[in-house]
Amino acid sequence: MINLYFNLVKMYHFKYKNFVVTFNIVRNMATLKRFYRKTNILLSDGKFEITLDQRKLKTPQRKVLQVDSKPLALAIAAEWDMQKNTIDKSSMHLTALCNTVIDNPHNYTKQDMVNYIVNCLEMDTILFHSYENEELYKLQTENWDPLVQWFCDNYGVNLIKTQSIEAPTVPLETKAILTRHLMSHNYSAVCGFMYGVDAIKSVILTLAAAERVISIKEAVRQSRLEENYQVRIAIFILRSLQLIYFFFLNYFISCYRFRTGDL
Repeated sequence: MINLYFNLVKMYHFKYKNFVVTFNIVRNMATLKRFYRKTNILLSDGKFEITLDQRKLKTPQRKVLQVDSKPLALAIAAEWDMQKNTIDKSSMHLTALCNTVIDNPHNYTKQDMVNYIVNCLEMDTILFHSYENEELYKLQTENWDPLVQWFCDNYGVNLIKTQSIEAPTVPLETKAILTRHLMSHNYSAVCGFMYGVDAIKSVILTLAAAERVISIKEAVRQSRLEENYQVRIAIFILRSLQLIYFFFLNYFISCYRFRTGDL
């Protein structure tokens, strides 16, 4: 019982330069037939707007959708251009995110969002490692530890990973440093960070993707590491059960034929 307790509270510290072993975007899901032939972008007062034929794209609160980045504007226009006969708004993630930034339906301040992100660090997916499965723990260590160490080195902070169901404590200094870093970004960027953290349940993976240490696809893969592992195990078990089933089925058929002389 004592050994079980110590296993449950087992934690590992990450230190700077010294490694030691619901935010939801509201979307209008109503179906809408495509009413435009082509999309485009235009520059207006230093910001980029998206046009559907001659109409300017607007947010749910009827504000003109404007962004600071030309690549982002082109990406949003591409989302609308990819729609077929029926507009599927649930597939247009950049449009939805920009709508949320501009309309701010929940009246979040930048400080509100930064506080949310910093508090999420304590529940970061890649700080929680398995204590029951050695193979999974090894997989998590090989994939996640380098990313946690990068985070500590890049921001000059200390973190703790755990094999416990109890959340590790994030030092106040680490929270303060992360807060200053996030506050240095503009409102739109922080909103994007919050969306990323909420989507993959990891501050570390979100910032690693933002810093281009890993790709977005890799960030998602890392966030689903345990889930994918469990799926592989389930498929292996299912296939094993199928083999056992067919083995016994053939065995019983052979026994039946032997008894009836139908060989």
